[in-house]
Amino acid sequence: MQFGQIRQSSALHPGKILLLVIIYGLLWFGTLNYRHLIPSDEGRYAEIAREMLVTGDWITPRYNGYKYFEKPPLQMWATAAAFQVFGIGDWQARLWTGLTGFLTILLIGFTGARIYSARAGWLAAVVLASSPMWVISGHFNSLDMGLSSLLVAALCSVLLAQTSPNTLHRRNWMWVCWILMGLATLSKGLIGAAIPAMVFIAYSVSAWDWKIWTRIRLFSGIVLFLAVTAPWFILVAQRNPEFLEFFFIHEHLQRFTQDAHSRTGPIYYFVPLLIIGLLPWVLQIPGAIAQAWSERKHDITKFSSGRLLTCWFVVIFVFFSVSHSKLPGYIIPIFPALALLIGNRLDRLLGFTNSMGLPWKLQTLGFATLGCIGFLFLSDIGKQARPDEIEAYAQYTYWVIAALIALISFSLFAALQSKRNGLQSIVSFAGGFFLCAIIAGTGHESLGRAVSGIDLANRVKASIPEKVNFYSVRLLDHTVPFYLGRTMIMVESPDELEFGVNQEPELWMPSLDAFIIRWKEDPTAYALMVPEQYVALQELNLPMQEVDRDSRRVIVKHPDTSNLANGPQ
Repeated sequence: MQFGQIRQSSALHPGKILLLVIIYGLLWFGTLNYRHLIPSDEGRYAEIAREMLVTGDWITPRYNGYKYFEKPPLQMWATAAAFQVFGIGDWQARLWTGLTGFLTILLIGFTGARIYSARAGWLAAVVLASSPMWVISGHFNSLDMGLSSLLVAALCSVLLAQTSPNTLHRRNWMWVCWILMGLATLSKGLIGAAIPAMVFIAYSVSAWDWKIWTRIRLFSGIVLFLAVTAPWFILVAQRNPEFLEFFFIHEHLQRFTQDAHSRTGPIYYFVPLLIIGLLPWVLQIPGAIAQAWSERKHDITKFSSGRLLTCWFVVIFVFFSVSHSKLPGYIIPIFPALALLIGNRLDRLLGFTNSMGLPWKLQTLGFATLGCIGFLFLSDIGKQARPDEIEAYAQYTYWVIAALIALISFSLFAALQSKRNGLQSIVSFAGGFFLCAIIAGTGHESLGRAVSGIDLANRVKASIPEKVNFYSVRLLDHTVPFYLGRTMIMVESPDELEFGVNQEPELWMPSLDAFIIRWKEDPTAYALMVPEQYVALQELNLPMQEVDRDSRRVIVKHPDTSNLANGPQ
């Protein structure tokens, strides 16, 4: 029997693969609406998109009514379009991240099948689909998943271009790559072009392959890149002359070189995130990279997919490790590249026999044991809970229990199948981690509901007149404006809206004293503040009437004219 035939005989049946993909898709998309949005990214980007839709201004992004130029608008455009088609809501706000995350899994499978083998592609998709950080990020409304998916799609286009024997296909895939780099730039800025450029330089040096620069369609590619990116940059700069300096200097150069954003961390900041984010497959990383790095050993003139993927992982990881601005989502683009490398490694380990050796069995049993140990720490889940959060943490404990049970049971089944059916063992092991991540992530609603402010917003929304001034006193709440469906006038502390209020100072109250004067003159006003601020203003005898509150916020209004004679409430 030929090697290819042996591999084919040990592969999953296409019908079973389709069934698994459908079940996975139902779980992936079916959980997008379970949680409410939480601060800060989820509420921020949903609200910017809502304001785009309401105002009809798709060129100048605004957040809470103020100019907001920290990020380009691609994801906000997509979300506003989702709001237009499906209505405004939680799953619509997460649709872009959910869709891009899911499609990237499929793309990784397709790419792996083309550059390695069908089984390696399937395994690469399985690895990515079960990586905790990818699963969680695909269900969280931030820019990192959209950016990562577009960057990875550009990477896959390069791999497909450089490994294709067809000249026309090579050209078309490279053009697709340049377009995707443009979309990545519209998603989160120049990093969409900088990362691929740095990776290409690193690959050229490490592989001493300079001819690759003649195969990437540099001139026509740059034309395509500019065709995608330039229109919005030109239009927004024409309407807002202050945009260029803020976006390119403050949001790019200073973010990387200075600590202005207070997002610093040690040089090893991303190491634990890498381990947790790729938890079930971490032990496969060394062997996968060693295998990939040795690809060109016998033919140094040949393009090396493995070496390019390794450069992608190393460059991104090192670049953000030395950056002065660090957030967990920054390294998400490395996981699909590692998934391709690990998928190829697992394919080699399965070999002719479709069985996994003792190290794999020990790994699956080890994670089953870790799951059992997790039960010993359930009592620690609510240790940091505030008095009003004890019940919520108790509810979340049940979600954690369900997640641990899924992890343990699927890992044990994987151990039993390791010798008999290695492919099934790998899929089972991956399934346990996917379910563990999706259950634990979805269950966060029991903790995040109070943070989201949805209950407070639902109680007061109908009673607040449409055209009233609504102030946000020394507070930028990232979710309540979205759930109330209205913007707020910032008071004294603009938070991340400092640039916006500086551009339009007439749209905010620069001091608490200015707010107090305005409040007394505005008998229809409403305000949002923290409970401590409410008490402080009461002590100043400011006329206020509490509308409603939760554990984190208070909404007040100016007393009705009929109540003014009775004094402050």
